[in-house]
Amino acid sequence: MNIERERQLAHVVGPDGWKHWGPYLSERQWGTVREDYSPGGTAWEYFPHDHARSRAYRWGEDGIAGISDAEQLVCLSLGMWNGADPILKERLFGLTNAEGNHGEDVKEHYYYLDATPTHSYLKMLYKYPHREFPYADLVAENRRRGADVPEYELLDTGVFAENRYFDVFVEYAQIEPGDILMKVTAWNRGPSAILHLIPQLLFRNTWSWDPGCEKPQLRAAEDGAIAIEPGGFGVSRLYFDGDAEVLYTENETNARRLWNYGETGYFKDAFHERIIGGHRDRVNPACVGTKAGVWYRSTLPAGGKQELRLRLTRREVGDPFEDFDSHIRQRHREADAYYADLQRDIASVDERTIQRQAFAGLIWSKQFYYLDVPRWLKGDPGQMKPPDSRLHGRDSDWSNLNNADILSMPDKWEYPWYASWDLAFHCIPFALIDAPFAKHQLVLLTREWYMHPNGQIPAYEWAFSDVNPPVHAWATWRVYQIDRKQNAGRGDLEFLERVFHKLMLNFTWWVNRKDTLGRNIFQGGFLGLDNIGVFDRSAQLPTGGYINQSDGTSWMAMYALNLMRIALELAEHNHVYEDIASKFFEHFLNIAAAMNSIISEDVGLWDDEDQFFYDVLCLPDNRRVRLRIRSMVGLIPLFAVETLEPELLERLPGFRRRLEWFLMHRPDLAGLVSHWQSPGRGERRLLSLLRGHRMKMLLKRMLDESEFLSDFGVRALSKAHLEHPFELNVDGIRESVRYTPAESETRQFGGNSNWRGPIWFPMNFLIIESLQKFHHYYGDDFKVECPTGSGNFHTINEVAIELSHRLSRIFLKDDKGERPVLRHQPQLQTDPYYQDCIPFYEYFHGDSGRGVGASHQSGWTSLIAKLLMPRA
Repeated sequence: MNIERERQLAHVVGPDGWKHWGPYLSERQWGTVREDYSPGGTAWEYFPHDHARSRAYRWGEDGIAGISDAEQLVCLSLGMWNGADPILKERLFGLTNAEGNHGEDVKEHYYYLDATPTHSYLKMLYKYPHREFPYADLVAENRRRGADVPEYELLDTGVFAENRYFDVFVEYAQIEPGDILMKVTAWNRGPSAILHLIPQLLFRNTWSWDPGCEKPQLRAAEDGAIAIEPGGFGVSRLYFDGDAEVLYTENETNARRLWNYGETGYFKDAFHERIIGGHRDRVNPACVGTKAGVWYRSTLPAGGKQELRLRLTRREVGDPFEDFDSHIRQRHREADAYYADLQRDIASVDERTIQRQAFAGLIWSKQFYYLDVPRWLKGDPGQMKPPDSRLHGRDSDWSNLNNADILSMPDKWEYPWYASWDLAFHCIPFALIDAPFAKHQLVLLTREWYMHPNGQIPAYEWAFSDVNPPVHAWATWRVYQIDRKQNAGRGDLEFLERVFHKLMLNFTWWVNRKDTLGRNIFQGGFLGLDNIGVFDRSAQLPTGGYINQSDGTSWMAMYALNLMRIALELAEHNHVYEDIASKFFEHFLNIAAAMNSIISEDVGLWDDEDQFFYDVLCLPDNRRVRLRIRSMVGLIPLFAVETLEPELLERLPGFRRRLEWFLMHRPDLAGLVSHWQSPGRGERRLLSLLRGHRMKMLLKRMLDESEFLSDFGVRALSKAHLEHPFELNVDGIRESVRYTPAESETRQFGGNSNWRGPIWFPMNFLIIESLQKFHHYYGDDFKVECPTGSGNFHTINEVAIELSHRLSRIFLKDDKGERPVLRHQPQLQTDPYYQDCIPFYEYFHGDSGRGVGASHQSGWTSLIAKLLMPRA
């Protein structure tokens, strides 16, 4: 037991809890759907980056290295200026979807280095150039480039040449809940240079949208601090150390600058105007406002550093900086002790570094997410009425949705909104360090103010009605298992039962809405795999008709097995659940039968000639066309697998009787259950979409290095399509799919993600877990060739271990001391100030392992932290 673990076990919530304050500030509030009040839903254009410094946000706040309370009423972050930039650096910059040649893309260098689950200690790094930040160059060059060439990155501009930059470290340490130390340490890595650092304290603007709401105030206190009034915010003072000038303004929109109307006053962009423009009249000389900045100016010599110390606290303190540094060091030591205990069985220093930064990124990616859809649709009192078009446009049918919670984001710049299937994967690594938070996330997604009354789980704010894979039952079961292990076998049955009941509603929604003909073959739509198919599967097909989806149907088979397994766990404590488990067992068999066309005379999803699963295009004239694209769509059937222990069946005689009766009276379906009548390892029984032969055929393709198997994991599309692209020619419509191992070469789904060849962590993680289940049944006698054609045969568990090693290889230093994830930026490989700062990208190049897509998606890519844990 260590101090950090003791804090977690206390489970104190509210202002007296350690997690009341955390890294909850977004890194991009501009350009989001929440802030979009345009007639056509053009979020990027309606609220661009250029407006962000001057325009008050409606639904949240953003900042660099920012923290806030759990309701984001009070926010603390860092602003900077290098004496050359045209604007104050208050938030991270990136390209909009239209500006980037591969969609939206943050163009900054920053890293999450450390964090504890209770936020007792947090640390991040921002790298700030001496030279003028190349805003215009980044926009112009990326806009000029086509989708067939790489992105133009910040390093490509030369702005970091000769190490002309500052390493700005920001640390937070809580002495106790609500007593927060902020330490900023700026190191000059190049020649002598000027640096302005401006820690900023502000209130989220709530008063403009709620008439009659009391407007809070920041003011200069007699003791030299910034006073926070009125009381009730959980903090009352911000103290700062050293020689600084305090600036005050209002967190209000500067309408005169943006639209050339409105009165003069003190606005959100006042610090920019004062520090860069020299306009003293833009800040309030009365030293009051709703936004305050502590302005430090210095010239740092080569190799020199500057340290700032601030303290945000509940009460007046006589000597606010007494023992400041010792408190910071103490919290850092406690973080070291916490991770030393967690990582005690990980021998490699490099692996421990990777895992700790993955956890740090996961924790730093928490965000306060606020959106009240009915009010967003209708508008706020006293504000301009939204266009009538929004009442029938995006998300207009989600009037139940009212979110104001701390949620795990995929990436707080590129995806500063929750994505439901991403979030399910986040919960697995979270369960290792903060199981209560992981459970809370899964509960939230199924609450009435998230889940639609019809049972659909919201996807993400760009389109809540989009359909994501139903992985939440799997995540719920896995979080329950991890939590039970950590609690010496005591499982949280209340959590399991609570989520289970809501997921049954969601399962029913799938059955009723996504099975066009009622034959247990599911459509679903794009299912998070973006451009993996020949068409946008969530849109109306140019050919007419619909697609019977191998992935949609397999996900539902997996869903049925996941819910069956949860029901069996609950049945051990309440036998009523035996009937429900039987129901999902029968659902699974009916789906399995449909996939193999046993019941209907339709074209099945399994292709005997290719020994692979494919989508089937169903045309209006009843023609059926197999879409022979060898992709992850055909591997997802592996995920629908479950083993049943004989002891479990003995404890649940009602379920066993129903199961045996069903199989006896439906021998056509019983044949789908792999070796049901044959005892497996230890008399276990296996439920799977794949019998031994089909599983071997899928694994043969998956483990073929000329197809799916890369040095760094399993590709989303077979490399065979590099030389042999899939071609479709139906009724004059010609489309093709080609192996593309990195960025997308099409603008489908905005072009910022690509499933036509790269390696994606969530899919690989599910493959590994599925292989472990197959091995649990088949044991060590069942072996497959890995890689295909190598002559080397391995158990299925050894194959799972090999895949885990290949995924880990993306981040680990190789024999040359280089990390493949940084392969496109070789200058970072040996730079001592960069080489151990690890970015966790959205996906990875199918051949080289380099990072692609969102550069800080330590949401689901933090699954690497789970893979690095030794497996019992």
